Amino acid sequence: MNDATQHAHCTVAHIDDLVVVPYEESPHTQWMPVRRFFGIGSFGSNLFRATRVGDALTFEHTEIEDAGTRHEELFLVVSGHATFKVDDEEIDAPAGTFVHVPDPATKRGAYAREAGTVLLAIGGEPGVVYSPSGWDTEPLPR
Repeated sequence: MNDATQHAHCTVAHIDDLVVVPYEESPHTQWMPVRRFFGIGSFGSNLFRATRVGDALTFEHTEIEDAGTRHEELFLVVSGHATFKVDDEEIDAPAGTFVHVPDPATKRGAYAREAGTVLLAIGGEPGVVYSPSGWDTEPLPR
């Protein structure tokens, strides 16, 4: 693992530089809290990498009932191949696919169709200053 590089006006890091945190919902999925790693204060962001086919990249949830927020979310399949379940619809999502779920009450989740699939998740509540959820303020493991 390499370290992030500090530049005069930015921080540069590779996916493999990010800290992996245990992901209770899918123990074989690598969860990387991007927001905490970079100290981002204006939006939530996480990266998930599946180590096996069928691993949950993001568990099925609504932002209201399960997360306790009103976030809309934007997902990007960075590499590999995923299947999203948005309410009762399954969506095929190969690398390069964006999935935007604007309604926080809509149930959403994603599963890896290939080992090594990487998913970026970005979220926030429209029109509201971002404040991290309680689980998103814990220190990263070293």
